Amino acid sequence: MSYLDNPTPIPGTILFDGKAARKGYGLNKMCYTLNEQAARDEFKQGEMAYCDKFGLTEEQKQAIADRDVLGLLELGGSIYYLAKFVGMLGLNMQDIGAMQTGMSVDEFKQKLVKAGE
Repeated sequence: MSYLDNPTPIPGTILFDGKAARKGYGLNKMCYTLNEQAARDEFKQGEMAYCDKFGLTEEQKQAIADRDVLGLLELGGSIYYLAKFVGMLGLNMQDIGAMQTGMSVDEFKQKLVKAGE
């Protein structure tokens, strides 16, 4: 059985599909620009003005202001594009994995080690 036969996501995950991609297009486009230092500087000078340049919804802008990474995923954010934003917050992918699973970062790291054995 393929994903197309059973599109039910893994429990606890947020499905990123075509619908989510359309919903998060502006958010993901904005996050992509944060690869450039000039864009990061502009974002830091006026976060909401920067969000407005990309047409973020009020919900998305609130999640940016609240640093609600899981909320951003639910609002159409792709973890691949959000990685630059969360990096600006001093977080990495293991931090995000811990958030998604409800574990501490150390517990999540140990889970990754065990999975690799």
